[in-house]
Amino acid sequence: MTLLDTDVQTFTIRLLLDGGKAVEIYGPADITAETTDAIVNAANSSLLGGGGVDGAIHRAGGAAILAECRQIVGRIGTLPAGQAVITSGGHLASKHVIHTVGPIYRGGQHGEAATLASCHRESLRLADEHGLASLAFPAISTGAYGYPVSDAATIAISATIEALVSAKHVTLCRFALFDVSTVRAYERAAEQLHRLNATHPFRIEKAHS
Repeated sequence: MTLLDTDVQTFTIRLLLDGGKAVEIYGPADITAETTDAIVNAANSSLLGGGGVDGAIHRAGGAAILAECRQIVGRIGTLPAGQAVITSGGHLASKHVIHTVGPIYRGGQHGEAATLASCHRESLRLADEHGLASLAFPAISTGAYGYPVSDAATIAISATIEALVSAKHVTLCRFALFDVSTVRAYERAAEQLHRLNATHPFRIEKAHS
């Protein structure tokens, strides 16, 4: 499985917040190649690997990540949706992997939005507690878990901005997204949030590469 369509041009949308902090929307991108201090894994509750982003991260990072996940499971059991844990990055360029379990979408009436927001807040909180400056997210729950991308994008960006504003160490959060359609959904969500003049205003910059 490849996580990157190399035939499509990569581009970045940057949301600039006060204090030199930023959120980037980037893609098509392979999150396993990110060089942020940590990448976020859309894990399952077992923490033992799976398909999609989860499997790709475990394959690229090697056995050390799985070994650490097994130790965590031995201490806490399965990881509830909306929570997060941290391991080393193994062979990845990123030094750490933050594993979080997104909600399975069941129509949106079962607390899915709150759980998805918690995934982003808890991941950023863990990064901040470990003194990290940057982390990269995939589009959590939008694959096999079925969360509509347009809805997920709004929740992900809002929760990330909220957590980033209060972070002491983290200054950059990047959404490293699989394909152009997902990038555009996140872009539309960012522009809508910008128009709404949210509690934490930001400026938008667009750059193509």
